Amino acid sequence: MTWILVAAFILVALGAASTGFSALAGRLIERQTPPQGRFLDLDGVRLHLLDQGQGPPVVLIHGLSGQLGNFTYALVRRLSDEFRVVAFDRPGSGYSSRARGESAGMQAQAATLAKAIRRLKLDRPVIVGHSLGGALALELALDAPDCVGALALIAPATHPLSRPPRVFRPLAIRSPALRRAFAWTLATPGGLIARPLVIKEVFAPEAPPADFAELGGGFLAVRPGSVVRASEDIIALEEDLKVLPQRYAAVRAPVGVLYGRDDHVLDWRAHGEAMREKFPSLDFELVDGGHMLLVTQPDVCARFIRRMALARAQAAASAP
Repeated sequence: MTWILVAAFILVALGAASTGFSALAGRLIERQTPPQGRFLDLDGVRLHLLDQGQGPPVVLIHGLSGQLGNFTYALVRRLSDEFRVVAFDRPGSGYSSRARGESAGMQAQAATLAKAIRRLKLDRPVIVGHSLGGALALELALDAPDCVGALALIAPATHPLSRPPRVFRPLAIRSPALRRAFAWTLATPGGLIARPLVIKEVFAPEAPPADFAELGGGFLAVRPGSVVRASEDIIALEEDLKVLPQRYAAVRAPVGVLYGRDDHVLDWRAHGEAMREKFPSLDFELVDGGHMLLVTQPDVCARFIRRMALARAQAAASAP
């Protein structure tokens, strides 16, 4: 009996120490990587956004475990001379809030972003969605067509996942209690240790920039709250992608897809080329590269977005 009590004490002590470490690490990470933009309060949700440039509007939506730093690292400055560029932290990601119990589903997130687009008076912007952000962009086009002029999807998740991508599989925790226990004990120290390997896998086969974790905001993903929200996101995405493709025929905005043929996270055939069946006029571009084209090939992405901005203008000109 004594050894059981000793073991229990050790486990409790380790758990307390890990929780304390996670909380402290989260504060230090936020000090090192502070908010880049401003905040917009919308019915209890506080969105962090960056709003730069003038011209036709472009909205940037990041993927799983990301935030707007994924775009500001290299892409925003290539667009802000020509466009009004608005990059969001999705609800619950980066420095944007999501209340406990609030849905992580694409419909709920799209509703919040639609409110923001209307509040900012963005006239049918080009919606750029990366990875999970691609699914969210498609949901936005379906639920709030007045908020979408065209879709420029970069390595998007568009069809059902047989299982989560390998690099994100540890986040696929369905139990809220286990999710929070993992986030506040193992996730932050483990994430800091494994972060170089995770970033390498997300970027593969291309090499990640050495300063991406800091300048691209990558460290923010290992905060306990970020882990909880990312886990909620991936579980919700799995469910949403079971039904979302059935609605694609209702999308009226021009759609473009840019994919890396060597993407290690999502298969370009299943999530990119498969979109040709849904959108006969799809603008589909396949390039050599991986999942993080917005960082590794920002000039290619900028040209793609400009092309979709032209498609937006042509569609607006031909509208009755």
